[in-house]
Amino acid sequence: MRGGQWQVLRLIEGLAAAGVESTLLARQDAPLYTAARKRGWRVEPLGVTRALACLRGHTLIHAHDARSHSLGAFLRGRPLVVSRRVAFPVGSRWKYGRARGYLAVSGFVKNVLISGGVPEGKISVVYDGVPTLEVSHGTQVLGLEKDSALLARMGLRMVVNLEEEIGEAAVLVYVTTSEGLGSGALLAMSAAVPVIASRIGGLPEVIRHGENGLLVENDEAAIASAIRTLLDHPEQARQMGAAARRTVLERFTVDRMVAGTLEAYRRVLA
Repeated sequence: MRGGQWQVLRLIEGLAAAGVESTLLARQDAPLYTAARKRGWRVEPLGVTRALACLRGHTLIHAHDARSHSLGAFLRGRPLVVSRRVAFPVGSRWKYGRARGYLAVSGFVKNVLISGGVPEGKISVVYDGVPTLEVSHGTQVLGLEKDSALLARMGLRMVVNLEEEIGEAAVLVYVTTSEGLGSGALLAMSAAVPVIASRIGGLPEVIRHGENGLLVENDEAAIASAIRTLLDHPEQARQMGAAARRTVLERFTVDRMVAGTLEAYRRVLA
């Protein structure tokens, strides 16, 4: 389960709490399919046949990845909404012309969509939402990298399950070469863990350098210096962690994500 899959699962739960019924179409071998089934949500295998069968009982289609976006672009009879979480350029302009609305995970991603020819009026920025975790009192420097081996070369302990391991963290180092927003960084911030993150994509919309975390270039010396700064100044690190937690509570809760998604649905259906 990566960040996008967790957002889908939290959205399904939030929609149900708001009285909105939904059906998830996902690959049967995917962790998201299994996780949703275990929680008792309505899940069907992803494919053209099942999608067509579901159209009759649903008001709109919400695609959450490239494969489901392609499928939704070929279906007819219901408006298509697409969540765009990635920071790389738009590919097929035909496919991106099919959706009625887009949910960009950050202002950075919104600008990527606009550069790819999507009208600004079709785009809503809906930030990721993460649960409020217990405050961490850990002592470890943990690493999380999406598409780089930089932290592994530095010898940092790499995170496998962030939500389970974050209670051991004093600092999280989040390195990537492309990022729509950074839900992993948000999860750590929710636990009041200061984050050192790549100055990439949508991450500067989450982290205000020196206030609720640190932004660095993808460079070993810069990362090592930032780690030393936080470890050598524990009170500064504590204040950053507290500010990071406030940032999440104010802007990046699951409730805000669900409310923003519902508002986007209403605009599309109006």
